[in-house]
Amino acid sequence: MPALTHDDLLHRAEKLRLPAQHHIDGADEPGSGAAFSVVSPRDGQVLGEVADAHGAEVDLAVAAARRAFDSGPWPRLAPAERGRILLRVAELLEEQRETLALTVSLEMGKPFTDAYGIELRAAINTFRWYGQLADKLTDESPHAAPDALALVTREPTGVVGAVVPWNFPLTLASWKIAPALAAGCTVVLKPSENSPLSALMLGRIATEAGLPPGVLNVVAGDGPTAGRALGLHPDVDVLAFTGSTAVGRHFLRYAADSNLKRVWLELGGKSPNIILPDAPDLEKAAATAAWGIFFNQGEMCTAPSRLLVHSSVAERVTEAIVARARDLRVGDPLDPATEMGALVGEGHLERVLDHIGAGVGQGARLRAGGARTLTGTGGSYLHPTVFDQVDPGMRLAREEIFGPVLSVLTFDDVEEAVRLANATEYGLAAGLWTSDLSTAHRISRALKAGTVWVNCYEEGDLTVPFGGMKQSGNGRDKSAHALEKYTELKTTWIQL
Repeated sequence: MPALTHDDLLHRAEKLRLPAQHHIDGADEPGSGAAFSVVSPRDGQVLGEVADAHGAEVDLAVAAARRAFDSGPWPRLAPAERGRILLRVAELLEEQRETLALTVSLEMGKPFTDAYGIELRAAINTFRWYGQLADKLTDESPHAAPDALALVTREPTGVVGAVVPWNFPLTLASWKIAPALAAGCTVVLKPSENSPLSALMLGRIATEAGLPPGVLNVVAGDGPTAGRALGLHPDVDVLAFTGSTAVGRHFLRYAADSNLKRVWLELGGKSPNIILPDAPDLEKAAATAAWGIFFNQGEMCTAPSRLLVHSSVAERVTEAIVARARDLRVGDPLDPATEMGALVGEGHLERVLDHIGAGVGQGARLRAGGARTLTGTGGSYLHPTVFDQVDPGMRLAREEIFGPVLSVLTFDDVEEAVRLANATEYGLAAGLWTSDLSTAHRISRALKAGTVWVNCYEEGDLTVPFGGMKQSGNGRDKSAHALEKYTELKTTWIQL
């Protein structure tokens, strides 16, 4: 990462040229003239006015994607050529990494160091990985009858609508776009209205890298208008969404009310992180628990927001996390010394504070944080917050908060830990800390979660799938399995 000072980043932020128009059919598109303000949570200042997509702009983008799929070159290119262009996207993302990281930091509040070192690294690696995979997919020829030849081929599904949230605007967009493009699909991306700027930049970069017009289109707008129009559009064949469970339900209804398009959902979470007394390193377990809930301001669908810790070590672990919460440096996302930046906006901060107030009101003990900070900046900052003496029935333990708020619950045996862990409507991720191999396997199998981390948290790479169970969604991002969302299986039976 470049050795940039706070003053360096402030100076570069002032000189940023931010996009203001949709990217449709390979070119900037001003749309109808309506616009909305993008406000930076770091200081409450308006970053710019961005074209606001309504039905007409969504129709324009989908029509461009439809033409590009039905009669354009992209689905008909040799897979190796598609892969080469995706690799070029990765190269250009690397070249513009600093600018993109700065934009992400400004629009959604995460520290520049995380935007550069984690967010952009993930986006670059995603395009690179699927670029390398594109020509390595194989069809099947099952052993059929001796007088027949059976072929099973994978074909791209068509036009993909991708709707992604603000917490990782480039990472999550890349997880949808790269495998869809590798498969030969075309895409209409709708980023969150809180973080459209980096996504609009991505659209331009992809066109510069050699994507034909209409293959990747980016429209900016809100969910009830632009998102709904995309979900209901009869020319969208697949809808891939990451966001809240409530909005995921809307997309399922949109599919039912339109063309029964496939809908792939990566939704909320209330992930348990279980620490047994035989954890190989209790200090590391506590430090990782603190990092996991405070990283990205707690705005993580996989955030380990429920710490389930054995009663014999609960106070030791909790004290270590409380100490870390009090020492954590909350500050300007453009300050390289900042460890936790701003929440995405005032509305979201108020919702998190409401959960904190409910926790206090329902009898949980507030051990750290619980109030906003840096109020003179105009930004949306919150002290890292820790509760213990949390009852499983409290809102703190049941509802996704999506902020830096940890709930500590205790248990006395493994069976109770598993019961508490699974006592949620969500099933996205879970953590487990133990030195016993048999215990690790048994509990991992018993946990209803799409990912289980043992003696770590938030680890992995693009070779492994990511997604949830229960009301955390369906389908998988990452790995070769992501291509299953964007391809159709066709059987051809040839009588010899």
